[in-house]
Amino acid sequence: MSKIRQKSGSGVAGIILAAGASSRMGTLKQLLPVDGVPLVARVTLHALSSGLEYVVVVLGCRSGEIRKELTKYCEHPKLSIIENNRWEQGISSSIIAGLSVVEKRFDHAMIILGDMPNVPSGVIDLLIHRYLESGACIGAVAGGNCRCHPVVFGREMYFHLHTLRGDVGGRALFDAFSQRVCLVTPDAPYDSRDIDTPEDYNRLS
Repeated sequence: MSKIRQKSGSGVAGIILAAGASSRMGTLKQLLPVDGVPLVARVTLHALSSGLEYVVVVLGCRSGEIRKELTKYCEHPKLSIIENNRWEQGISSSIIAGLSVVEKRFDHAMIILGDMPNVPSGVIDLLIHRYLESGACIGAVAGGNCRCHPVVFGREMYFHLHTLRGDVGGRALFDAFSQRVCLVTPDAPYDSRDIDTPEDYNRLS
């Protein structure tokens, strides 16, 4: 694993969640090609080209296969690829695994789903900028009339993220701290689709 060289409190780290078994897809969706690049690599490349100071990709199911392919496309000094041995306990375990890597050195952690191929670096940068400017402790992209990913949490939310259990993310924190949420609407149309089923994947083309 690469060492984090950033000083304490310097910027926002990204956590890409890519540990699931792709049960609804019927095949390992992390490696499905999207514009000639494996899905998880496409998501990671967008994150690496953004203003995120550090990027952690959390793998789980068949991590060896995914790591091998991911490293073909994504060699970068600010990238770390880790394995969540508890991935079967749900998405919360991957959030905690990624957070444990970055929490000592970064005051903000952005969670990015590894099955969302159309999250460009510009949207990530816009979220970083407006969230930090707002002084909020939680931020998210607003797509259409709803909240969607990526989402970002400040240090004061880290304790609450560590208490998550099962196949849940930080949705409850948006309700509990609703007065301290910054929602960011992209300046251009934003495709917030994730890829869960063969039908989802076919609609990409």
